[in-house]
Amino acid sequence: MRLIHVVPAIAEESSGPTYSVTRLCESLIELGNDLTLAALDWNHLPAAPAYFKAFPLGPGPRRLGRSPAMYRWLRTNTASGSVDILHNHGMWQMNSVYPGRASRSTSARLVVSPRGAFSRWAMHHGSWTKALFWPLLQRPALRQAACFHATSEQEYSDIRRLGFNQPVAVIPNGIDLPPDASADPVDGRQTLLFLGRIHRTKGLDLLLQAWKGLQSSFPHWDLLIVGSDKGYGAGDGYLAALQQTAADLGLKRITFAGELLGAGKLAAFRRADLFVLPTRSENFGIAVAEALAAGTPAVVSHGAPWHGLVEQGAGWWVEISVESLIGALEQAMRLDRAALKAMGQRGREWMRRDFAWPGIGRRMDGTYRWLIGESTHRPEWIRID
Repeated sequence: MRLIHVVPAIAEESSGPTYSVTRLCESLIELGNDLTLAALDWNHLPAAPAYFKAFPLGPGPRRLGRSPAMYRWLRTNTASGSVDILHNHGMWQMNSVYPGRASRSTSARLVVSPRGAFSRWAMHHGSWTKALFWPLLQRPALRQAACFHATSEQEYSDIRRLGFNQPVAVIPNGIDLPPDASADPVDGRQTLLFLGRIHRTKGLDLLLQAWKGLQSSFPHWDLLIVGSDKGYGAGDGYLAALQQTAADLGLKRITFAGELLGAGKLAAFRRADLFVLPTRSENFGIAVAEALAAGTPAVVSHGAPWHGLVEQGAGWWVEISVESLIGALEQAMRLDRAALKAMGQRGREWMRRDFAWPGIGRRMDGTYRWLIGESTHRPEWIRID
C-alpha cells in the first residue's frame, strides 16, 4: 500500500508522539508498505529517517502550524490516485486540517489519531483559540475521516462522546523492550521517578503536594523529576514554577534533573524503584510503557488508560487527587525491593506479550486493508458501535 502519515513535528529524541508515530511507521514499512511521514520543519533533525519529509512553516503564528507547501504536496499526491491511506496524528493546527481537505473527493482513505486531543480535560484547557478552531476548521476536516484510531478504550469513548460515528480502530501504542537488566541499589536509598514533559497536564503539582505528605515517613526515598519544559508540545516556563512550589512547600530529597536522552533515560528507569505519572489527561502515556518495559512498577492516575496495571499486578491506578496519590505511593513505598521488582517483571512480561511493535504494526496494516477493501472481514479491534 501507499501510505502517508502526517504529524505536527518530530523531535531528535524519540519519545512521546515522536517515538510512537515513527515506530508505527517503521513497523508498517517492515510489512512492505511504501510510506512517507510528513511533518512541519519545526526543529532541525541532523539524522532524519529516510521516510521523513519536512515542510516549511508558512506566514502566520508559529503555533498555528500553517504550511501551504505541505497542503499542496498532500493534495497533489491524493489527487493522483496513488495514495491508499492518509493518516493524520494530532489536532489543533493547520497541519491536522490539511489531510481532511486533501483527501476530499479522492480515493485516499483518511485515518485520524487524536493522540489525546479529545479528552474532556484537553477539550476544555489550553488556548482560547480552540473555541474557534474546532467549529470552523477542525471538526469539518474530521468529517472526512473513514476511520479513527484510538490508543485505548478511554480514547474510543472520547471519540464517540464528540458525536463521531465512523469506525474506530482500538490499537495501543507499542514499545521496544530493552535488554533485561537492573541497576544495583546505591547506599540503600530508593527512588521515586517521574519522567516526561514538564507540563501542567502531567499533574506534577499534585505530585509535589503528595511528596510533602510522604517525605518524613520515608526518609530513605528520593524523588527524581526528569524532563524539560522546552520545545514542541512542552510547557515553556513551567519548570521554574514547579521549583518555586517545591521551595515553598519545604520539600526535601527532591531533584529536578532536566532532560535525559537515550541510554541516560533508560538508566533512570532501571535505577528507579517506582515510576509515577499523576497526569490529568493522557491518551496513552508512553512513559508508563517505557517504565514497565525496563522492569519498574508504576503508580498512574485515572488520567491515563492504565487500569491494566492492577489486573496485571504491575502497579496502581488511582483517582486524580493528592489524597489518592498519597495512598497509593504510601502502599508502594512500604513494600520491600524484592516485591517491587517482582511487580516490575510482571509489567515487563505484559509489555512483551501485548505491546510489541510487530503485532501493533500488523493490526494497523489490517485496519488499512479493510478500509481499502482488500479484506472483507472486519478485524476484531475495529469498533463500529
